[in-house]
Amino acid sequence: MAFWDEKTLEEMSPTEWEALCDGCGRCCLIKLEDEDTGTLITSDVRCRLLDGDSCACTDYPGRQAKVPDCIKLTTENVREIKWIPTTCAYRRIAEGKGLAWWHPLVSGDPQTVVDVGVSVKGRTFAEEEVAPDTWEEHAVDWPEWEPPESL
Repeated sequence: MAFWDEKTLEEMSPTEWEALCDGCGRCCLIKLEDEDTGTLITSDVRCRLLDGDSCACTDYPGRQAKVPDCIKLTTENVREIKWIPTTCAYRRIAEGKGLAWWHPLVSGDPQTVVDVGVSVKGRTFAEEEVAPDTWEEHAVDWPEWEPPESL
């Protein structure tokens, strides 16, 4: 049996925890909060540290020093952060859903995340390319999309 089926998030080793990330990049999209309603809006503007082609952080170990509002997911906050995508492995496991069929640990291929449309690869703008006062114009709903449970 696979570790993600046997263990809770709290029981996982740091290596197992890191392996859960599917590399989609959705959590690295800039979110805006409507001041009046508190509604979160996701943009297609990516954090300055996210490589738009590989969907990898260019400085993962130093990300929080370089981007102070970068949130490190933990067993405590993964259940509380409202903007974590429904496709996120951490959220899925916390909710008892297990990993999706397209997750690289299940499919054996990191390209599956791209093929099913979960990845932000090639769909975003770099933070430096977009003026902050225009981020609202970059609001998108595709990061909320979830592929079917099977093909």
